[in-house]
Amino acid sequence: MDTAAIYSCDDHLDMYAVPPDVWSSRLSSKDAERGPHVVEQDGQMVWVCEDRVLGQSGRRKGANTEALKKLSAIGRAGIEDDGYRAGTAKLRLDDLDRDGLAASVIYGPLAIGLPISDPALQSACFAAWNDWAVEEFNAVAPDRLCVLGFLPGHSADAAAAELERAAGLGHRGAIIDVFEMDLADRAWDRLWNAGEETGLPISLHIKAGSWSGLSYQLGKWQAAAFATIMPLQLDEILATLIFSGVLERHPQLNLVLAESGISWLPFFLARADMEWRALKSSLDYAPELSPSELFRRQMYATFEEEFFPEQIPLLGADACMWASDYPHTDSTFPNSREVIDETLGVLTPEDRRKVTATNCARLYGFAPAA
Repeated sequence: MDTAAIYSCDDHLDMYAVPPDVWSSRLSSKDAERGPHVVEQDGQMVWVCEDRVLGQSGRRKGANTEALKKLSAIGRAGIEDDGYRAGTAKLRLDDLDRDGLAASVIYGPLAIGLPISDPALQSACFAAWNDWAVEEFNAVAPDRLCVLGFLPGHSADAAAAELERAAGLGHRGAIIDVFEMDLADRAWDRLWNAGEETGLPISLHIKAGSWSGLSYQLGKWQAAAFATIMPLQLDEILATLIFSGVLERHPQLNLVLAESGISWLPFFLARADMEWRALKSSLDYAPELSPSELFRRQMYATFEEEFFPEQIPLLGADACMWASDYPHTDSTFPNSREVIDETLGVLTPEDRRKVTATNCARLYGFAPAA
């Protein structure tokens, strides 16, 4: 087995695992009453924000423990979890060691949806998260833990200002809910400019719902159906970034398609190149570079167990980053090294190092991969 350092570029800290006092201890008393906070409801501890229940806090009481364990990589590994393990930095480091990984880029609950409708409250809550992530979580092992910053989506100015502030705090990257934005609106150039100026990569993550109305419903057929199509959510996002001119106008901007997978992207880019060649002379705007050139210059795609790893060289290994997806159902934890050996054996040693270590280390400013 390869013993070189491995970096996971897309892991999770979901709402149920977030320490209950993250927001209540940092927001003003007025905002704390409306922002995310934990209350007891029908015998369960739940997160509430703006009088709306966001989800469970900790492990659900009275639940089918064995069934839930199968849905969690932590539970499948036989590790006891009160629900907060993934949100406890020292225990998270124990699990990194157990899995043989050097570092982890971590997506908080915004990755799959953290709805806060009031713009001022959203900004305050996301700033509080960013402070906590740097000061209390990442600080435990800054060379190994990288919880990403949250960017408000209600305005480009607010997002840009928070990205600049997050960079000053020491964040290595940030995430924004791209499904709540009009990417083609040039007002968002304010954010893309800030991305170029700070050098921080901005992540665009798949989300818990789809435009068709299909959603993940625990224990129902919709769970399998939605999980199947989930990575494809980012196709319209990518097409807009390319054909509206975002990438061409901002050549130093780095964007991450988080949990997109790889195999659909070579087809997508081949078709995008074909349409670009066929239509560019008749369009009101077309980029000077081809879609595939723009992608390879500025975009990254993350994956876990790739079904067709031979597609990675077609896309370009420099644009691909492996992830364990801890602690989600699809996670390779605690057998990530074995899975990498089994699934990425078709790659050259150089490409394998790129996708499992050096790309992530370079993008997020970790120590160079050994």
